[in-house]
Amino acid sequence: MRILSRWLFVLGMAITALSVHAAVDQADAHQAAGSRHITLAAAADLHYAMDHVIAAYRHDHPADSIDVVYGASGQLLTQIEQGAPFELFFSADSDYPKQLIAHGNAGGQPVPYAVGRIVLWSASIDMHGVQVADLVQPRFGRIAIANPQHAPYGKRAEQALRSAGIWDQLQPRLVFGENIAQTAQFAQSGNAQVGIIAQSLALDPAMAKGSYAPVPPTAYEPLQQSFVLTKRGADNALAQDFARFMQSPATRAILTRYGFTLPGAADH
Repeated sequence: MRILSRWLFVLGMAITALSVHAAVDQADAHQAAGSRHITLAAAADLHYAMDHVIAAYRHDHPADSIDVVYGASGQLLTQIEQGAPFELFFSADSDYPKQLIAHGNAGGQPVPYAVGRIVLWSASIDMHGVQVADLVQPRFGRIAIANPQHAPYGKRAEQALRSAGIWDQLQPRLVFGENIAQTAQFAQSGNAQVGIIAQSLALDPAMAKGSYAPVPPTAYEPLQQSFVLTKRGADNALAQDFARFMQSPATRAILTRYGFTLPGAADH
């Protein structure tokens, strides 16, 4: 399992690097054409929701172009600090934007946009009523979680398993994804029978064939999520416009639809 995890780490970094190179090419093309363009670095839990947010923004601003690279928040932070061409950083854990500021690579203060949740999801097992502690049963087979070392959702999955007292017992059955989207793919494809994934991914129609059970919020630290302008995006008008749109009623409605709790909500 450790060999597989190392291989997946290298693969994940390579895919992210290729996405960054593609973003550079896109930016150059738009600059040559004289149109406004930005590239977002976004936590993988936003994959479906952010696509809808961008579509909503471009409905009113069709001339603007917005590309997005999804990945684990920790890996995206590393990419930005190594000079990747991102104008905005959307993190699944508010600690990463704070690190960007501390290292002098941010162009503003972090803005909270959502609180994430984790669920137990399976394509083949009826998960209704299943508790985290039940996963110790052999019938649940392999269990996919995101890598806790750099994926906030993986860290919360580990916390939930430790809270249930089954982390050590499950070690031989754990499959690690490089980000929460890859973790969901493992569960969806059958490479794992259960995935501890973001509720925002479980609620997408692409995952409708499966079922899920919420993990009690008391079992893990809150997934306080925030975004921040990078140093590159600080003086970019489109980046500033999109940052404002992220706080609009339209965006908040999309995030709510995908199971995110809005900042300031009483429950977690």
